[in-house]
Amino acid sequence: MTTMNISLPEALKSFVDEQVVRRRYGSTSEYMRDLIRRDLERTGLRDLLLAGAASEPAAEVDDEFLDSLRARTRQTPGG
Repeated sequence: MTTMNISLPEALKSFVDEQVVRRRYGSTSEYMRDLIRRDLERTGLRDLLLAGAASEPAAEVDDEFLDSLRARTRQTPGG
């Protein structure tokens, strides 16, 4: 694992230290890694949503479509 040093104003460092204690992280590094992972997930989800919004609809959502979706859901174990 590589090391990265960052500079923070005192107010932000205090906030980070407080979050480490409050959220029971083992260290500041653990907290920062978690923030970065969450940001990666959020960015990935945003990209998927934008791609979906830009794509052509696959099927019209009408009563027939919803009925077929309900039927498939009932056939699924646990559905």
